[in-house]
Amino acid sequence: MYTAKLINVSCYLILGSCLFACKPPSLAQKEYDWNLPKGFPIPLVPKENPMSVAKVTLGKSLFFDVDLSFNQSISCASCHQPQFAFSEPQQTAVGSSGQRHRRNTQSLVNVAYNSNLTWAHSGLNQIEQQILIPMFSEDPVELGITGHESQVLRRFEKLKYSKLFEDAFDDSEADFDKIVKALASYVRSLTSFDSPFDQYAYQSDDAAMSEAAKRGMELFFSEKLECFHCHGGFNFTQSSQHENQILDLRPFHNTGLYNVNERGAYPIDDQGLIEVTLQPGDMGKFRAPTLRNVEVSAPYMHDGSLATLDDVIEFYAAGGKGHGTLNPLKSHFLAGFVLQLQQKQDLIAFLHSLTDRQFLNSNLNYPPMSPQLHKN
Repeated sequence: MYTAKLINVSCYLILGSCLFACKPPSLAQKEYDWNLPKGFPIPLVPKENPMSVAKVTLGKSLFFDVDLSFNQSISCASCHQPQFAFSEPQQTAVGSSGQRHRRNTQSLVNVAYNSNLTWAHSGLNQIEQQILIPMFSEDPVELGITGHESQVLRRFEKLKYSKLFEDAFDDSEADFDKIVKALASYVRSLTSFDSPFDQYAYQSDDAAMSEAAKRGMELFFSEKLECFHCHGGFNFTQSSQHENQILDLRPFHNTGLYNVNERGAYPIDDQGLIEVTLQPGDMGKFRAPTLRNVEVSAPYMHDGSLATLDDVIEFYAAGGKGHGTLNPLKSHFLAGFVLQLQQKQDLIAFLHSLTDRQFLNSNLNYPPMSPQLHKN
């Protein structure tokens, strides 16, 4: 009988262990489904911040919440607006203190694939690193959290956020490490691969693109225009990394936008990659952004100095702007070209075919109407 009892106890312990081991994962542990079209690679994600639906949900709420700025005047979405491919239709950004920034707001579309972040920094290659800049930078001020850390964190002690933090991290307490990880997870989730070009090129829908767009595509990928050298690959930018491609191709280029001293100098207020590397050859180099949804992300270039796609094509056709055409440091791909009016229209039609209307209009990219999220 004693032996039988031991066997029963052992069976109970084994059963208990199985029940514990088979316990469904928490929301924080549940594997994230990227829901990418067949054949598209999964982005690289840091091991210390794995993706989860709960983290994306928390990050989205934080992204649209003005409580994250020191004076509750702006949110991340104030500059990264969904309808403009998470960019904004003004030349340069304005922070929560009213300070105007020197650079144009970049689109966040497919930012999960970027090997380098911001316009001109070769050392920022993880979204978690980059997010610290808008949160804590003092020059320029963006969200302006520095010096107001405790005040900002107290705003996320409310019941709504306690539940979101608990779901995302199995811990209801708000802190900046969790906030950064959640925001990074949300912006990584902003993938866009359902444009007419995608339907034509990857889904075998020959009718998805107009004949003009198809002619423009041939021009785009031609050696005459050289566009694809800097805006190539599935994400239309040289700055890409993913599970099948880890090599960093150093995606910074001088496009001949300026040449203030006839020796290649850019304006003193923004000289590009050289500010980070201190290498003379990096004067005027900026990262080539993705062209996905480029139709809605105007104005263009690092300083927003080109207002329309027509302006952009004229700029590249000239091989630069003004004295910049003779910039000795500009990329050798900027040799200039001549297009007939119909060819220019075809090229613009192709660029428009990179617009993913489903992504731009998706309710998943917009917050629910809430007083907390729309104070201004």
